[in-house]
Amino acid sequence: MRRTQQTLLEQMQLGDIEIQRRKQLLGLSDEDLKLLSRHQNMIEDSIDIIVDEFYERQTEIDEISLLIGDADTLLRLRSAQRKYVLDLFSGHYDSEYVNNRLRIGMVHKRIGVEPKLYLSAVWSLKYIIIKTLKNIIQDEQTLQDTIMVLDKLLYFDTTLVFDTYIDSLVGEIENAKRRTEEYASSLEQKVAERTQQLEKLTQLDPLTGIFNQRAMEALLKRELALAKRHATKLSMIYFDIDEFKSINDRFGHIKGDEVLKNIGSILLENIRTTDIPCRHGGDEFCLILPECDMDSAKGVCDIIINDFKDCYSTFSLSFGIAQTGPKDYLSANELLKQADEHMYQAKNQAGNSIQQ
Repeated sequence: MRRTQQTLLEQMQLGDIEIQRRKQLLGLSDEDLKLLSRHQNMIEDSIDIIVDEFYERQTEIDEISLLIGDADTLLRLRSAQRKYVLDLFSGHYDSEYVNNRLRIGMVHKRIGVEPKLYLSAVWSLKYIIIKTLKNIIQDEQTLQDTIMVLDKLLYFDTTLVFDTYIDSLVGEIENAKRRTEEYASSLEQKVAERTQQLEKLTQLDPLTGIFNQRAMEALLKRELALAKRHATKLSMIYFDIDEFKSINDRFGHIKGDEVLKNIGSILLENIRTTDIPCRHGGDEFCLILPECDMDSAKGVCDIIINDFKDCYSTFSLSFGIAQTGPKDYLSANELLKQADEHMYQAKNQAGNSIQQ
C-alpha cells in the first residue's frame, strides 16, 4: 500500500498499545489527563488571549515571520493553534489526538520549521498557558498538579512531532539513496554499453567498417571450434584487388580508400548474419562462412564480383576458397593459408577469377 493511502499512524506503526506505552513512560495517567479536562471551560474563555499573545511573540522572530509569510497563512495558523490548545484540555487523548499531533509535525517539517524554532514555540505556548492557569486556578496544589500534567502532555506531543521529523528525514535519505542507486545503475549501464562499443570499435577496421585482422584471428578460431562441435562445414573466402598499387599510383590514395570502403559495403550488404567479413590488411579481405560448402561460397564470390563490377568496371578481384569439415578439420592457419594459395592461383587467370 502506498504511503498516501495510509494515515500517519499507520505509516509510523503507532497503535493503541504503543500510544499507551508512551504515556506510561512519561507517567501520564488517565487521572492526570482528567485533571486537564476539568479546566476546559476556563481555557475556552481565555483561548483568544492565549492565541493572540502566542502569535504576537512568534511574529517577533524573523525566521518564523518569514515562514508565515502573509495574513491568510497567519489566519489559518491561528485557527489551527486555537484547536490545538483546546485539544490539550479536551480530555480525549486517543489515536485521533495522536494522529493530529503527527500531522502538525509533518506540516512543520514541510514548511521548513527547524526543530529549534518548534521547541521555542512550544516553550512560548507553555509559558502563556501556565500564566493563564495561574490566573484561573486558585488552589496552589491543583495549579502545580495541572502544570505538571500539562508539561508531560507537551512532552508527549513533542515526541510525536519529532517522530515525524525523523521519519521524514529518513524518507528523504532513503529517496536520495534510491535516486543515487538508480543513477549509479544507469551510469554502470552506460559504462557497460560504452565499453561494449569501444570493444567493438577495437575489432573493426575504421576504413571499411568490417572486422580487422586481429578480430578475424579470434573469430576464425571460435567458428572452427563451433564447426568441430557440431560437425559442420566451414568455408573461407580470401580475395584482394588486382593491381591495387597501380590504382593508388594512377588515381591517388583517396580513390584507393574509396574502393576499399565500397568493398566493405558490398560485403555487409550481401552476406548472412552468421557470416564474418574481415579486412586482413591492405587490399586483402576474408569471409568466414559457417555451415557453408565450396559451391555456396563460390556463389557468394559471384555476387561480390557483380556488385564490384557495377561500381568499377575497369577493376577486378581475385578469389581463393578453402573448406574444412565436416569430418577432418584444418587449423585456422592452415585454412587461411590454403585460401590464400588459391587466391594467388586465381591471379594467374583473367580478372575476377575464383579458385577453389
